[in-house]
Amino acid sequence: MTLKTLCVPIFSAVLATTVAGMARAGTFPDHAIKLVVPWSPGGATDVLGRILAKGLTEQLKQTVVVENKAGAGGNIGTTSFVREKPDGYSLLVATSSTNAANPHLYKRLGFDAEKDFAPVAFVANIPNVLEVPKGSKFTSVTDLIQYAKDKPRELNYGSAGVGSSQHLATSLLQHITGAQFTHVPYKGSGPAVSDLLGKRLDFMIDTGSMAQVKGGNLTALAVASTRRIPFLPDVPTFEEAGIKDMVASAWYGIVAPAGTPPEVIETLNKAVNNALKDPQTHAQLEGMGAQVVEGSNSSAEFAAFMQSEIKRYGELVRMSGAKPE
Repeated sequence: MTLKTLCVPIFSAVLATTVAGMARAGTFPDHAIKLVVPWSPGGATDVLGRILAKGLTEQLKQTVVVENKAGAGGNIGTTSFVREKPDGYSLLVATSSTNAANPHLYKRLGFDAEKDFAPVAFVANIPNVLEVPKGSKFTSVTDLIQYAKDKPRELNYGSAGVGSSQHLATSLLQHITGAQFTHVPYKGSGPAVSDLLGKRLDFMIDTGSMAQVKGGNLTALAVASTRRIPFLPDVPTFEEAGIKDMVASAWYGIVAPAGTPPEVIETLNKAVNNALKDPQTHAQLEGMGAQVVEGSNSSAEFAAFMQSEIKRYGELVRMSGAKPE
């Protein structure tokens, strides 16, 4: 067999593979996409993920299915995610907890927050809101703080886990006021809110239970934002309630596994931004108290933001007193 004879089939095979690859790249997506939510159903991350999944389904003309993988403060689902094939068909709802706080909270994280992700797009911030059960004896933040100072650690608060936005926000409140509470961590904010509704917790500083506030099942005492939020116009900020520097929010974005082709990231970025501009999707996100990103929102900008947040959360975790597990 001559070299020419040998090269022809090899060249043909390579060409066919290249063409097939180009075809796949050109038609992305051509089947369903999985959106991993590393928290249990019912919490803010889950609600936001499902709203966005519906919007992306409409934009990409392919079904986007939410898959909950909860546990270990979001680490179980996130660790599993980074092992997914980097082809754009597996996405993750990245959060300030999993992708910024957890690197400072776990000695064995299971993933590298700086290297294992291909940022796609920022989605939203959700300011934390201090909430108490319906009928609580506390009708203001000052009442609650004074009680906690008089009876340290008697009041219990819930969170989605050590290092979650709820935990860090409440740690910040303790640091500012000198009040002391008892932390009860859960495997997601959904179960914590259930216990808050059942009055097994005294309060929470949460992001995902706005509907319960609107429904009258929970009472909001203050918003951890620089200004009042449209969703709760009658609820004062902490500063208005007499507590300065109490500003805390959780952020959410979409990432793919590291190594996902740039052209796929670009397609996904465009889809996320178009979904966020869709009036229905935008209204649903605002309806859960989210402050949706506006203006420029490239994957590169989100990547830079994530890097800066890893550093910032290092200081917040140190202030909370949480020790790496």
